[in-house]
Amino acid sequence: MSDLDRIVAFLEEIGIGVVFEENDAATGFLPGLRVDRGRLLVDTATLEWPGDLLHEAGHLALVPAAKRPTTTDEVEVPGVDMGQVEPAAMLWSYAAAMQIGLEPQQVFHGGGYAGKAAGLLRTYGYGVYPGLPVLVQLGLADASYPRMLRWLAP
Repeated sequence: MSDLDRIVAFLEEIGIGVVFEENDAATGFLPGLRVDRGRLLVDTATLEWPGDLLHEAGHLALVPAAKRPTTTDEVEVPGVDMGQVEPAAMLWSYAAAMQIGLEPQQVFHGGGYAGKAAGLLRTYGYGVYPGLPVLVQLGLADASYPRMLRWLAP
């Protein structure tokens, strides 16, 4: 099973839909990937890193269940400062990679994170988790992180 297949199976299992279709990558934040009505639209012709699905899914996972189906493109989490959403989404994607047995370098790759992927992985490896308070606030994690209590915000 490919990394992409494992990621998609995990996301569908937890309730995040994945649709494969050509899409306008210019409107997405990551090549070949868009958020549309609470789902991930994936264009495999332009998708560079399958692990990017976990990162975008991390954003969607933080959105309250009632708002998730209407979330398109810009993902906002009510009651959480947008500056805190990004580190929380990264931690979510790290925990998801661990859960499915994916090498974290598949998510935190050299093509992203403004050249800071290796530093982030080192930080997480030391047990330092910027963004964890948001996951705790949303009821997704506790002190046992990277074990998650649940994968989607209620």
